[in-house]
Amino acid sequence: MPANRSRTERWMDCLAEIAQRGGGIELAIACSDDQRGGRTDVVWRVRLLAVTDAELVVENPTTLNAPARLPEGTELIGAMTIGQNRWMFRSTVLGQTPSLTRGPAALRIATPAQVERCSRRSFYRVTLGGIALPSVEIWPLLDPASAIVAEVANQAQIHELQHSNASSSGDIPAPVLPEVGPRSLGSLANVGGGGAGLLIDRAEAGPLDHHRIFWLRIDLRPEIEAPLGLTARLAHTHADSAGRVYAGVAFEFGFHAVHREFVAEQMARYVGRRAASTACVRKAA
Repeated sequence: MPANRSRTERWMDCLAEIAQRGGGIELAIACSDDQRGGRTDVVWRVRLLAVTDAELVVENPTTLNAPARLPEGTELIGAMTIGQNRWMFRSTVLGQTPSLTRGPAALRIATPAQVERCSRRSFYRVTLGGIALPSVEIWPLLDPASAIVAEVANQAQIHELQHSNASSSGDIPAPVLPEVGPRSLGSLANVGGGGAGLLIDRAEAGPLDHHRIFWLRIDLRPEIEAPLGLTARLAHTHADSAGRVYAGVAFEFGFHAVHREFVAEQMARYVGRRAASTACVRKAA
């Protein structure tokens, strides 16, 4: 029997193996095609702590060490990756539980009823559901101190749109940029406690070989009314199974510490609005 088919049929064993070695899975708030409306999905990489027939216990998804507040009943799309193979599944938040370690409380989610293997051509979509990764604009940051003005302008723009209840679906004014090099385009593959993973086509990834600090604009509209600007430091890179470059970055607030609180606030807003939208769909159904 081919290895990938065997793993698909014994997916519970695969989940248990991931937990035993301290590995992780990916989670995103589910979004149906009916409610998609241009929405994209933030994916959190979380450590899998325990596996039973009824539930999976995972670390709370966090951004900048602030946990995502996912209410009980929130529908999720999950993914597990082993080697070059990836499987996706649907789940539901069951609630919080005391951590199995000495850390903060963990998240309980329902053990999936089934998993589906992703093909390389549709690595983020299967018949069980799909994930649309947010787009990211990436510039080499030539003068890190110049990002302060850009961060202040980004805060002002987003707060103005939020307070005016203006639509963010159309064009927005050109952003204030720090001193940067040529732009590249990529996708936000996942976020963690203090950083993120970016996916970049090889043709766009040249600046990663010559620079270590970058200015990012992450588009999470409509939940966040304008792309979120912030500084990031490159930590590592590798090629993924589709030949794209995966770049792990750490968010950097050394020059403007108050921007950290703003970014955490906006990510909490994203989670709250997405979780609320899934709850509305469930009630309507």
